[in-house]
Amino acid sequence: MADFYSRLAATSLTARVALGVAFLLVFGGVIVSIAAFAYGREAARSAYDRLLLGAATGIASAITVQDGKPVIELPMSAFELLALAPEDRIGYRIMGPEGETLTGYDEIVLPSNRRDLRDGFFDGTFFGEPARFAVVSRRFAERTLNGTVNVVVGQTLIARNDMAYDITRKALYVLAASGLAMLLLAAVVVRSVLKPLETIAGGLAARDPHDLTPVDTAVPRETAVMINALNGFMARLDRQMNSMRHLISDTAHQLRTPVAALRAQADLFSDEQDLSRKEKIVERIQTRTASLGRLLDQMLSQALVIHRGDSVRREKVDLRDIALDVFEAGDHAVLNPEFDVLLEIGETPVLVLADEPSLKEALKNLLGNAVRYGQSPVRIGASLTGGRAGIWVEDSGKGPGDEVLADLGARFNKGTLSRQASSGLGLAIAHSVALAFGGELVLERTASGRFRAALLFAAAEEAAA
Repeated sequence: MADFYSRLAATSLTARVALGVAFLLVFGGVIVSIAAFAYGREAARSAYDRLLLGAATGIASAITVQDGKPVIELPMSAFELLALAPEDRIGYRIMGPEGETLTGYDEIVLPSNRRDLRDGFFDGTFFGEPARFAVVSRRFAERTLNGTVNVVVGQTLIARNDMAYDITRKALYVLAASGLAMLLLAAVVVRSVLKPLETIAGGLAARDPHDLTPVDTAVPRETAVMINALNGFMARLDRQMNSMRHLISDTAHQLRTPVAALRAQADLFSDEQDLSRKEKIVERIQTRTASLGRLLDQMLSQALVIHRGDSVRREKVDLRDIALDVFEAGDHAVLNPEFDVLLEIGETPVLVLADEPSLKEALKNLLGNAVRYGQSPVRIGASLTGGRAGIWVEDSGKGPGDEVLADLGARFNKGTLSRQASSGLGLAIAHSVALAFGGELVLERTASGRFRAALLFAAAEEAAA
């Protein structure tokens, strides 16, 4: 069964459509055949019943009474009507008022149950063959003859069946011709529908491997869904590739200076004879090493954020839990034990569709910046305002100047407060997380004069309600 489905999946759409149309035609052909045969049989019965009725009526009209007895002179016109079915055997019987046979075949017997005699017709046999009979009664009310004479005329069913089969055959001929036309039309339509796909495939095959620009081929509305999905996938791939290229470039740029400085300090240490100067060189090496460690940690964090931003499935996350986890982790106590960090979260859930580790990494970097360059106390919290969910860090200082604040969102851009001891990647990481989940990084001064860095997202449905 699995092999059958795999082979079916590998077949062309034209073959699938043709197979589907053929199945419908076969199934429809069976139904049409049954319906056509039923219609043909009914039409043949109606037509030949009229012939039988006409013949029986003609014979009944020709009966006269002489000397108190019915006299029968069979008209030729009646048999000319019956001769329209030349292959059928014809039988008749004329019965007097007492049921006696005046002429004809005694083998023809009227049904004993009047229910079997409907509208003057009944089915029976004639010398062992199925036959159809018509009955016409003529009433006589004379002094010499008072009673009813019954005229029964019948014929076998050969012509009727032939007519029913002929109607069925012609209906099937029409069905076969229309089915063939449908198959050809289906093949043409499928080819026409698949033409845009061939155009798209040709355009993609001719592209440069590094060209991830959107596909702008004019296609029908139904195919546009696939084009939009393809463009969305290429946009995500382009974002990741650009992020990786920037990360590699920035890593090479950022690591070159501290590594060169460490090498220079190491060379100075090896050549220096003065112990006091050696101690200062060791102190500078330690400072440079710590700075390089923070740089590498932030770069790895940014690589993690870039990777998870486009590859991890979004889930509902309560921003209050993010703030609580970062607060309880206590990293701020290691960076600056003298700083007071306060947690402010409410009772209402603050839900967003995002990735929990990425949000934690972004908030850690915002908190680290506030502890290094802000003023105590620092507040960390989550809130819901006007359908937007936010997670924020707020310190008691005024923050950088307006001209620096306008440029802080740029990658590796460092304000005067962070020029000496930070890689400047903290805000870049937070900015990347915000963009990855449809939010934004907002740097502002509050009404109370404090500096706040906030990640704002569209609230999930439950939170928005």
